[in-house]
Amino acid sequence: MNLGEVRHVLVVDDDPRLRSLLQRFLVAEGYHVSSAGDALAARDLLARLTFDLLVVDVMMPGEDGFTLVRELRRTSNVPVLMLTARGEVEDRIEGLEAGADDYLVKPFEPRELALRIGTILRRAPPEGQSGPSLVRFGRFTFHLQRRELRRDGAIIRLTGGEAAMLLALALQPGEAMTRAQLAEAGNVTGSDRAVDTQMARLRRKIEDDARQPRYLVTQRGEGYALRLGG
Repeated sequence: MNLGEVRHVLVVDDDPRLRSLLQRFLVAEGYHVSSAGDALAARDLLARLTFDLLVVDVMMPGEDGFTLVRELRRTSNVPVLMLTARGEVEDRIEGLEAGADDYLVKPFEPRELALRIGTILRRAPPEGQSGPSLVRFGRFTFHLQRRELRRDGAIIRLTGGEAAMLLALALQPGEAMTRAQLAEAGNVTGSDRAVDTQMARLRRKIEDDARQPRYLVTQRGEGYALRLGG
């Protein structure tokens, strides 16, 4: 792994054997790894430590992974990769709506998990990127390098997937991007509907009326675009 620093990953899963397997594998991949057996233990660790990414199982006793991620999104934009034995499209949509950045169905190859984690952590634009560092639209400013969105100076919390999609649009304002392009930028898997779900969540954070967007506009037959005026 060539990330310049050791990234700290939290694995949240009620299966101790899988937790141990993932911890050993990710440590071998160069990550620092902590683990928790349920949402309560995860909350305790999150209150005391800083993590670069969470791997969260959906089906856990007590509070499930969807609920944990929804609550986490009230205060944090730390990237989340969800694990589940349920592979239906509706379940993937629910994971994205909860605030997850990616969704991996069990059983899976550990190498695929590592690749997806690496993809999420590499979403920031490359160092020395040319062009402006800030994009302004309405009362918002978006810092490209930090992927930080502010409204009137106050930070608007974004998931990693939302920030990646906004970054892709901000790098070519006014130009439409297809759902396929946005899916690649935001590492969205599943269907066009999954991209639409991410966009709907992003609009709710930006637009006064998400049904009549001023900035994140739909260009019929082409895709989505970021309009700087409005």
